[in-house]
Formats: sequence, structure tokens, C-alpha cells
Amino acid sequence: MSAASVERPHGDRPLIAEAGRLMERNPGYRVEIIGGKILVSPPPDGPHGNVLTDLLLLFASTGLHGVESRLIQGIGLWLPTGTEDYAIPDLSLVDADYEEHHVENNCYEPACFRLVLEVTSSNWKADLRDKVKAYAGAKIPVYMIVDRKYQRLHVLTDPAGDDYENHRPYSPGEIATLPGSIGAEVTLDVGRIIKAGQTNAN
Repeated sequence: MSAASVERPHGDRPLIAEAGRLMERNPGYRVEIIGGKILVSPPPDGPHGNVLTDLLLLFASTGLHGVESRLIQGIGLWLPTGTEDYAIPDLSLVDADYEEHHVENNCYEPACFRLVLEVTSSNWKADLRDKVKAYAGAKIPVYMIVDRKYQRLHVLTDPAGDDYENHRPYSPGEIATLPGSIGAEVTLDVGRIIKAGQTNAN
């Protein structure tokens, strides 16, 4: 994929500095800056990790973790929405040469990302609203959300401005097919994915 350079002014980084302090004081929490605001997510529960592992293994079985692309959990993504904005998706599919796109703060340019995936937790609104705008603005081709609150799988494609032109929610009992542009043919049993992410309380 072609790489567009992300221009970042150098100097003070007050939000990034505060994000670093929050991470030091809260081990296991994920700290991101979206739209100039710090977003702190709690450590994932077991079912969150379960569904994430299932999807990682499924994607890897299609050859997506190979010579041309890599599947990476918790990799930083610089965002064009602010001078310090970055996100840390649960799982990302990136070009194999992603290391050539390093910016700073353990984050990489959006141009090397093919797909980002979020599994919702207690701050599910951020995944369904704020991150839609952020990832669309970064022109991430495919954004996938495992919505554990409403038991749906969302596949968003074709970023345009701060939204996606195509947003397809899937319910248990349906089969979701991801765009071939990610590098492989991937079909998903929505019911199985949703079930893997359920807690005993659901």
C-alpha cells in the first residue's frame, strides 16, 4: 500500500505526557487520545480476550499473518484528528513493512493499516461512535466491531470524511464476509463470535 507521511509538529506533548502518567498509575489499562481527549479503558475480561483470540486464529488461518501482512494486538495508530491523537485497536491487520511507518510513541502511520478491530467493553460508546469518526478520518479501509452489549458484529468499509459509506451490522445467525481487499477471503459466523465474547452475566 502507498504510504502518506504523517506530519507531526515537535515540541511539548502535554496529553501524551499525561497519558503516560495514567498508564504508569494504572497497569493493564489502555490509554488513548481521541479527538484531543484522553480515553482510558479498563483491562479486558476473559470473554473479551477469548473472542479476540478466536478472531486472531481465524484471520491467521487464512494467511493474513504472513509475508504480505501481519496481525498485531495493541499496536498504536497515529490519528489525523489532533496533534497528539492516537488509538490502540484491540487487533490490527497491517502491511508487513509496517515498521517503516513508525511515527513516535510506539505508533504507526494509518497508511499501513488494512483493518482495525475493536471488541467492546464497558466503554462501548467510544468504539461505536468516537472511534468510527477517528478511524474513518484516518482512512482505515475496514473497521470491525464486536459489539458485546447489543450482540452484533459491525463491518464498516469505504471511509469518507469522518464516517464510513458502508456500515453493515450483523446479528447471530448471519454470516459476515469481509472485503477481499484485506488480502484474503474471510467469512465469519456471527453467532459463534458473539457467543465467545459473552460473560456469565449475559
